[in-house]
Amino acid sequence: MEGTKESTTAGDEFDALPTFGVVILTQGTRPDDLQRGFASLQAQQDVSLDVVVVGNGWRPEGLPTGFKSLHLEENLGIPAGRNAGVPHVSGQYLFFLDDDAWLPDEHFLWKAAQLFRSQPDIGMIQPRIEDPANPDAPQRWIPRLNKGEDTKSSNVFSVVEMAIVMRRDVFDRTNGWPATFWYAHEGIEFAWRVWDTGFRTWYAGDLRAGHPVIDPRRHEEFFRLNARNRVWLARRNLHWPFSWLYVASWTLVQVARSRRQPEQLKPWFAGWRSGWQQNPWGPNEERRKLRWSTVFRMGAAGRWPIV
Repeated sequence: MEGTKESTTAGDEFDALPTFGVVILTQGTRPDDLQRGFASLQAQQDVSLDVVVVGNGWRPEGLPTGFKSLHLEENLGIPAGRNAGVPHVSGQYLFFLDDDAWLPDEHFLWKAAQLFRSQPDIGMIQPRIEDPANPDAPQRWIPRLNKGEDTKSSNVFSVVEMAIVMRRDVFDRTNGWPATFWYAHEGIEFAWRVWDTGFRTWYAGDLRAGHPVIDPRRHEEFFRLNARNRVWLARRNLHWPFSWLYVASWTLVQVARSRRQPEQLKPWFAGWRSGWQQNPWGPNEERRKLRWSTVFRMGAAGRWPIV
């Protein structure tokens, strides 16, 4: 599936048609949103797309012509589901799109490719996320400690995962999304792993993706997985004393946040205990922590992995 722009000089990277492998993960529960996402991909200009729709416990149906289908018989969770789709697509770049997200700009992917080409040390991009029906986008969609304007671009050390663009070779070097996480904080580990490859993770405030505003805190499961995966982040990635400092700081943050809703702490501390008791690595997963050079490089770039 190709846009209208043709390559004029085979050896000129900026003239070559950018190629994207696109992975859409869905359980088939949002058919209207899913079709909106499909349409926004079909509208993309000046790029070549190879798209797979991964059905996480669902057999994809009603796909546009040229879109591939991958049926996972059981729900593997969000990170593992995304990983499963990657071998089924080709391209210089990868684009991960949630089934309720879409691209309002028909040149979104082309602009992302130009950003990679002009700044070759960027490995992954999170765009600005907007909900046209709700102009007050959550601050958590800006993955910075000092949020600032959502249109401001910067280095970041976590991403929200609704619409993520990255270099294919960088994905391969990270070993993919942390499959054991199931849900919550996989965007933090993934961003750290991109930094560990020697590339940067970038928030592009001038690129837009659409996503409805949904409060994830409506479920107790959110608090349990939130806490468990915080501990797993530290155990999987950080050397002592950063591992203990990271968990301690976020424990204090959660206790402070829950002063008005102390009932949140019961599932949160249940997850916190699970994080220490359970194995955070998958059966065939390489166990490696961030290099010390990466920790100091992240600190020099604006955020030590403590908070």
